[in-house]
Amino acid sequence: MTARSIRGTAAAVLAGALALTAAACSNPGGSGAGGGAKDSVVVGIAYEPDSLSPLLGYGKDGNSKIFDGLLAYDGEMRLRPALATALPTVSDDGLTYTYQLREGVKFSDGKPFGAKDVVFTYRTILDEKTNNASRTELDAVKDVTARGEHTVVFTLKYPYAPFDRRTVLPIAPAHIAGEQDVNTGPFTTKPVGTGPYLLTGWSKGEKISFKANPDYWGGAPEVKKFTMAIIKDDDVRATRLRAGELDGAILPPNLAKGFEEDSGRTTYDATTYDYRTVTLPTHHKVTGDTAVRRALDIAVDRETMVDRILEGAGTPAYGPVPTGSEWFTRGTERRYDLEGARRILDDAGWKPGKDGVRVKDGVRAAFPLWYLTGDKLRQEHALAYASDAKKAGIDITTQAGTWEVIEPRMRQDAVLAGGGSPGDPDFDQYTLLMSSLAGDGFNNMAWYDNPAVDRALDAGRESGEPAARKAAYDTVQRELVKNPGYTFLTHIDHLYVVNDRWDGLSTQTEPHDHGLASGPWWNIEDWTPKK
Repeated sequence: MTARSIRGTAAAVLAGALALTAAACSNPGGSGAGGGAKDSVVVGIAYEPDSLSPLLGYGKDGNSKIFDGLLAYDGEMRLRPALATALPTVSDDGLTYTYQLREGVKFSDGKPFGAKDVVFTYRTILDEKTNNASRTELDAVKDVTARGEHTVVFTLKYPYAPFDRRTVLPIAPAHIAGEQDVNTGPFTTKPVGTGPYLLTGWSKGEKISFKANPDYWGGAPEVKKFTMAIIKDDDVRATRLRAGELDGAILPPNLAKGFEEDSGRTTYDATTYDYRTVTLPTHHKVTGDTAVRRALDIAVDRETMVDRILEGAGTPAYGPVPTGSEWFTRGTERRYDLEGARRILDDAGWKPGKDGVRVKDGVRAAFPLWYLTGDKLRQEHALAYASDAKKAGIDITTQAGTWEVIEPRMRQDAVLAGGGSPGDPDFDQYTLLMSSLAGDGFNNMAWYDNPAVDRALDAGRESGEPAARKAAYDTVQRELVKNPGYTFLTHIDHLYVVNDRWDGLSTQTEPHDHGLASGPWWNIEDWTPKK
């Protein structure tokens, strides 16, 4: 996406990766850090990673700054070569992917990059002893082998159509990460990679600092110092941007509007796959009832949420796939129908009690809904959802908590959750809906169990035929109409305000996680000073 003014357009909104408690942080770069040195950039983001090791999931979708993958995405989300010299050669049966590697590439410690590092990275991630929550994304990989120093061959169990998009994953050095505990070793916070930037410091909760890699194979970046300031509070980010302490920041629309008249700043908005949804756990007597799920699915006023909570910066969500995607199944939109929701509940035996809350077999139609402490966007979605549900006779109590409080309760209690990943429907749907992943951390948080969906997810993942895959994901989306294990609410746009000192800025289509690897600085290594 290109830059545009927010005047007269739908302002984009800060998404749910504000997943930490709101708090101010100290000035990340000292007095006047942002907008200071001509070759430095300081940006304000809302959260930080748990680790900087790609073996544990850091940068798995690209743009990791410290590392490179075999492939990378361009501004239009097309794959391009990175550590590979070209896109892979794929066998006729779709089971073998062969990559030729760049020669002469070195890690930032001066050691050469080669095929052994690729093999090490993928095999380590696939090792069950490695604490990587995204391991199932590489389920198709049967083996990865080196043919000499500059050729890598992946052998798949089945013809996984989007496999090449999984190879944007950053490559770690075997000679360093392979010599220590992959889960707890120093590499997790002091990484060494082949990327355009080198880590110079990480003050947790405050900032992550980088300097340009002068020996980068793609050419030394012109932005020599790059700092990501961890500022969890929206107002503080806006204040520091206004004070000149930041060169750019991710902001919600109400704060971004305050920069409309600033001639020295530009607003960038990005379309996303980022959704907000309510989990409806199967193990709860109320949320596990299909009639309640179906009623909530049409009792929610999505359009009003987009207009009032997102100020127009988003779209209604009916599943993990945005309505603008080629993979979205037309006809699965659910219009707001409060009377229809009431009829569904009446027919299922949920009758209004004296206090207006429905009851069935002595069970009140009531349940808690948790949202993350300090996340105002999730709070607003939760309150609106509870208000809509009340009109249908369902009593929802909203509660705030940290993930440490929420996670043990996810089997029984509803959660205002977020997610979304562009690239392929398998990325959005498999970990969200596959029954075998229920209870696996934040995978399948609703403990959704639908054999028809399981079969379709496997078919979509394992088929190499576009038509068969489209039919499979159509099935998934139609099944979610009949038995919605989640109430999807909105898809959210992301908004960034950046000083006009550099050329080359743009945004990509973004995932749920943003600001850290996404935003206009996704390609900061290609920025050039304005003349």
